[in-house]
Amino acid sequence: MAIKLLVGLGNPGPEYENTRHNAGFWLAEAYARESGASLKSEKGFFGKLGKTSAAWVLMPMTFMNRSGDAVASLARFYKIAPEEILVVHDELDLLPGIAKIKKGGSNAGHNGLKDITAKLGTADFWRLRIGIGHPRSLGLRQEVIDFVLHPPRRDEQDAIDDCLNRCLNILPDALGGRMEAAMLKLHTKA
Repeated sequence: MAIKLLVGLGNPGPEYENTRHNAGFWLAEAYARESGASLKSEKGFFGKLGKTSAAWVLMPMTFMNRSGDAVASLARFYKIAPEEILVVHDELDLLPGIAKIKKGGSNAGHNGLKDITAKLGTADFWRLRIGIGHPRSLGLRQEVIDFVLHPPRRDEQDAIDDCLNRCLNILPDALGGRMEAAMLKLHTKA
C-alpha cells in the first residue's frame, strides 16, 4: 500500500531549528525541496503542508506533544488510513547515522508518537526512525529532555546528515509502498 502522507516531526521556532528533536523536520524539508514542493502554513491542519507527486508532506507547527492534532486532522480530511502514513522522527535508541523503518509498535516515550497514536486511535502507522543517540550511549551526562532540545555535536551532525541523505534515497520506494526494498537499501551498508 502506497504512503499518502509523509509527516516530519519537530518543534516550531528558530530556537529549535537545529536541535536533535527536529530530525523529522530536516528530512521533510529536504524531501519537499528535492521534490519541488513548497511547504505552506495551513492553520486548519496545524502545520506546514505541501504536495509532491507521491504524497502530502506535513510538518506539524504545534509542539511535539501535540503533533497528533495536525496528523489526525489531515488524515480525516483526505481520508488517509493510518497504514498510509509515514512519520519521520528522532530516535534515542539508535546511534547517529542509523535509521530504521518499522510499522506500529510502542512509542518508546516519544511524545510526538504518543500524541499521534492517541489522536489516530491506533499505533498502526509507519515510522522512519532517525538515530540521534542517547546521552548515556554517547557518554554524556545530560538529561534526555536537555539532550533532544540541543544541537548535535559536529561528528553527530555529520552522521545524521549522511543518514538523512540515505533516507532521501529510499523515500521513492517507501512512499510507493515498497517497504521491503526501502528497508533493504536503508539497512544495508554500502
